[in-house]
Amino acid sequence: MSLFGDLISTVFERRYRGALPSLTDDRPTHELAIDLLGNHGEVSGGSLATLILNRYAAMDGDEKRKFFEFMTHELEIDPAQVTETLATYQATPSKDSYRAFATACEPKRQELARRLNQVPGATGKLVGLRKDLLGFIHEHPNLAPLDVDLKHLFSSWFNRGFLVLRPINWSSPAEILEKIIAYEAVHAIDSWDDLRRRLQPSDRRCFGFFHPAMADEPLIFVEVALTRGVPNSIQDLLADGRDAIEADDADTAVFYSISNCQAGLAGISFGNSLIKQVAADLAQDLPNLRNFVTLSPIPGLNRWLDKTGQSQPNSADDEQAKAAQYLLEAKRADGLPLDPVARFHLGNGAQIHAVHARADTSENGMSQSNGAMVNYLYDLKKIARNHERFATEQTVTASSEVRTLSAGAKSGN
Repeated sequence: MSLFGDLISTVFERRYRGALPSLTDDRPTHELAIDLLGNHGEVSGGSLATLILNRYAAMDGDEKRKFFEFMTHELEIDPAQVTETLATYQATPSKDSYRAFATACEPKRQELARRLNQVPGATGKLVGLRKDLLGFIHEHPNLAPLDVDLKHLFSSWFNRGFLVLRPINWSSPAEILEKIIAYEAVHAIDSWDDLRRRLQPSDRRCFGFFHPAMADEPLIFVEVALTRGVPNSIQDLLADGRDAIEADDADTAVFYSISNCQAGLAGISFGNSLIKQVAADLAQDLPNLRNFVTLSPIPGLNRWLDKTGQSQPNSADDEQAKAAQYLLEAKRADGLPLDPVARFHLGNGAQIHAVHARADTSENGMSQSNGAMVNYLYDLKKIARNHERFATEQTVTASSEVRTLSAGAKSGN
């Protein structure tokens, strides 16, 4: 070792001797967490964080639940301190009194998560931790405050400004392609040949959002077909042996599958930004594109028909009419559409453009909607207005054709 290297090693050992936790430290995990919260050394703090994350990865379900209980109840805010600091801030507002109030309002578990996140690879591990937590909350609702805090942190860490839009194609790394197959949540990819048909032809595109701290893990991806005209069948769109067209000959970009990849990021919206960014980029790269539409499932249709006592449709026309009625008329208690896919796209500023019968004859498509699918239209000039009307007035924007179908269904009931 060089003289400079010897000097650095000596300084390091003198400064941190006795401060670094042993990787075989047998203290309980909650004690390590408390130690990390009180630790101000970057090196020793990183070692503690690594130890805690490694310890968590080896826990069984019961041990994880107990760790979540600790974070929820032992690293909670002190209501009395919040009240006291608020009173002080109200009486004498200043930078210091506000800082004291803000500090009192933040549970220590948020700071613990931030300190755990200081080591390489920690972000993905914390996303996995929240996935585990969400699996416990149904039976242990007392853990919900911990989820509120993790979601709050992740909303900042995975802000749109940190996300990177990347094309995914047949030349992408195999580990990325394997994850596309695994994470596809709308139309299952059943083989590598199936994946090639979706990525390699000149009239196919795929884009995903990635985060620098999870560079090889897509957060969400969208599959796009470039077509002539608006499609009315997913079978035709994904058919083996179809004739591909040149991208410049297409007039329509079809977002036919959008898949969230990280269960630990549930409730943090990426899809709206993804679709708008991809549409804008495609419009710039392919000026012949005139239409930006989805070919979307209608997952709640059959459940709604059963719940409302309506008979199953007996013809293609009847299927279209009932699907249109469901999309326009079926509402939750808060006045928003009952269908989750409709809420998503309408909330993004799209409009209901067309409804198609027998558009998805797969087992899943038939079970959830008798095969009916819907095009949501993204008119780039009207997205902002449609979004505003939906957000403030709960207005469902739809084409005259869809409204006519819905009216026909109601008159026939």
